[in-house]
Amino acid sequence: MPQFFINRPVFAWVIALFIVLVGVIAIPQLPIARYPSVAPPSVIIYATYPGATPQTLNDSVVSLVEQELSGVKHLLYFESSVDTSGTAQITATFKPGTDPELAQVDVQNRIKAVESRLPHAVRQSGLQVESAGSGFLMMIGMTSPSGQYDEVALNDYMARNIVQELRRIEGVGRVQLFGAEQAMRIWVDPSKLTAYGLTMSELAQAIEQQNAQIAPGRIGDEPALPGQRLTVPLTVEGQLETPEQFAAIVLRAGADGSKVVIGDVARVELGAQSYGFSNRENGVVATSAAIQLSPGANAVRTAAAVRERLAELAPSMPSGMAYSVPFDTAPFVKVSIKKVIYTLFEAMVLVFLVMFLFLQNLRYTLIPAIVAPIALLGTFAVMLLAGFSINSLTMFGMVLAIGIIVDDAIVVVENVERQMASHGLSPREATVQAMREITGAVIGITLVLTAVFIPMAFASGSVGVIYQQFTFSMAVSILFSAFLALSLTPALCATLLRPVSPDHHAKHGFFGAFNRGFERLTAGYSKRVARLVKCNGRMMAAFVVLCAVLAFAAGQLPSSFLPDEDQGYFMTSIQLPTGATSERTLDVVKAFEAHVASRPALDTNLVVQGLKWSNCSGHPVKPS
Repeated sequence: MPQFFINRPVFAWVIALFIVLVGVIAIPQLPIARYPSVAPPSVIIYATYPGATPQTLNDSVVSLVEQELSGVKHLLYFESSVDTSGTAQITATFKPGTDPELAQVDVQNRIKAVESRLPHAVRQSGLQVESAGSGFLMMIGMTSPSGQYDEVALNDYMARNIVQELRRIEGVGRVQLFGAEQAMRIWVDPSKLTAYGLTMSELAQAIEQQNAQIAPGRIGDEPALPGQRLTVPLTVEGQLETPEQFAAIVLRAGADGSKVVIGDVARVELGAQSYGFSNRENGVVATSAAIQLSPGANAVRTAAAVRERLAELAPSMPSGMAYSVPFDTAPFVKVSIKKVIYTLFEAMVLVFLVMFLFLQNLRYTLIPAIVAPIALLGTFAVMLLAGFSINSLTMFGMVLAIGIIVDDAIVVVENVERQMASHGLSPREATVQAMREITGAVIGITLVLTAVFIPMAFASGSVGVIYQQFTFSMAVSILFSAFLALSLTPALCATLLRPVSPDHHAKHGFFGAFNRGFERLTAGYSKRVARLVKCNGRMMAAFVVLCAVLAFAAGQLPSSFLPDEDQGYFMTSIQLPTGATSERTLDVVKAFEAHVASRPALDTNLVVQGLKWSNCSGHPVKPS
């Protein structure tokens, strides 16, 4: 193989350039995340049954859906939760490696089979089936700095004009609005309803009959009278729009012309469709929405697209409204990846300097410096095919692999240099002879290193998912370096190197002083090692002591799944006793807001009251 590329250096360059081109194309396509996606794919089902108790919701909705989910392919388990606001959430978790989109389609097909057995109110609201990441990528807030709009108006504008726009952005899996759009609210007085001898079913039936969108047809349409020359479409205002129109709906009419309307038994007004959430930002009423990534999406690119779309929508917002982004994890992801990339370039520079220091020839140093980036770019291309992402672990694997990548090229270059110095061969002849000697060694070293890292990728569970991308990036980089050491590196040695004399290492100046000092260091080290080898007992005792110290230190170190890092925000959970009202919770929230307002390091304080798991307050911290 090396002989083939030595005779055809242009072909070796073509292959290398192809690897570079594919890698450059792959990098923008790769998702960017802080860590690999550890959690198995999941599909979430949301159901709403207004006014139902948790027991009713569980019996009439959740249990029916769970029966159908049991037959879904590749399902690991599912869990359900209901709350007093009439909302149910069913999370179906699938085996790692399952395509989330196919799983979502399978779940939707199963739900169709049971949809006809669900209560009418649930079918009317619809079941939402979504596949998205479990954590929030970012949160969008909207306030009225002038106080012109209340929370209901802010929620309505967010639901009708912002949420739908954000859902269309590539990479957005779900936009969860912590609020509700405006709706016609009919607050019925039970005593008045009873006094008139009416029931809630009669009231609901009257609204359904007198507030309907109908198709009246056309005048003059076929079959028509002879001589008809014109058809006119009819328009009927059957759907009511204002509170006054709803208040005028007739519930009962008497023969004497008397009638009972909704306005006689109820108060009609425009309000929120649901009062399950309440939002505050920096102590004033607001609305907010959380954005979750779709599986495999690019966090940094999606966050940037969301901010760009919000900037485009800002000029069309009513005066007195303003949006904000109080919570965003993308900057930390971007900084984390950027730091690793800086480390990658720093490692490349240090490797280049070390190679130049020891090889002491720019041509010799240039060959490994060319080969290493090509191997890394080829790794990016394979990562795209494997469905991996650019994250801290894959980039860390590449940083560690740099030292191994350049080893193969350095071995080839040094052996070619030795052949030229010892036997006076030309660069081409020296390369041929050198590759005959070390081809087997290069292949063996590559297989051994690959065999060391590959088994880590077969670990099960979340640990396996984490180390899979780390070991894969290292193993692929090593394999690419071995291929280039047998193809491009010999071709470069045969064409770039120049003949050398046997005494070319006898240099003056800095390199001469370095060579003499390094020789003295090597000789001294060899003598000390020779003396230590003779002290078998004492060295073995020292080794045992070191192992004992290592075992003791390992036992004292704290352990965790992933390291904790300051991302510039913290969450506060406020949970009151069971049965506490929203007003009571709001009093505690206001006291907390007054406390954090005195902290100048806090940039934004966003409170979402009404989350099922807690009342959550996120506080991004200003960078120091």
